[in-house]
Amino acid sequence: MHLPTTAAILAGGLGTRLRPVVADRPKALARVAERPFVAFLLDQLEAAGVREVVLLTGHRAEQVRDELGDRHGSMRLRYSPEREPLGTAGAVRLALPMIESESLLLLNGDSFCEVDLDAFGRFHAPHTCSLVLARVEDGERYGQVEADEEGTIHGFREKGASLGPAWINAGVYLLSRSVLKMIPPNRAVSLEREVFPRLAREGLLRGFRQEGPFIDIGTPDSYARAEAFVGAIV
Repeated sequence: MHLPTTAAILAGGLGTRLRPVVADRPKALARVAERPFVAFLLDQLEAAGVREVVLLTGHRAEQVRDELGDRHGSMRLRYSPEREPLGTAGAVRLALPMIESESLLLLNGDSFCEVDLDAFGRFHAPHTCSLVLARVEDGERYGQVEADEEGTIHGFREKGASLGPAWINAGVYLLSRSVLKMIPPNRAVSLEREVFPRLAREGLLRGFRQEGPFIDIGTPDSYARAEAFVGAIV
């Protein structure tokens, strides 16, 4: 296995855009096919051989713990709750004492990408930080990733900058411990707006392209498509 045995899931988002249809729970617990959405991510990690998952929680943190408990199949579940919003990178930095491996597999809790995680691990092995890139037919809603044929990421385009097919950040990452340590502690920091652009400027960010199914549930429209999506992949 080419993956760390510990993974983490970002499950602390407020989900403001989703509140018209999911008002009583955080995004990661939004019901899809009668399960919390994050359960499909946990299934994916268990199938890849991960043994422990740290849930990075914030908004309604206790609700996440109460629903998911301490185990998912063969995996141990642990929790790193924010006391105040720390952003995606800040949440990871807060959990650093719970992460013993030299790299961390990190997933966004509100998206799912069907990808061979072991192949992703092999791709990442010589690198500092790697992102899975998903191919979408309409890139306007997403920030586009600019990467060369070898997978070196040179930059990002803002949402709305690309019409038609595009490669986007799929919300699946492998980060070396050196990246985790460079995140400033005890303040809000964004992976997408601060850490990844810096690594790209330094030539340390790689993109692993895959064309399998991808969905995020961040808007009511995409959430409405989620049940059909998981029905097709499970």
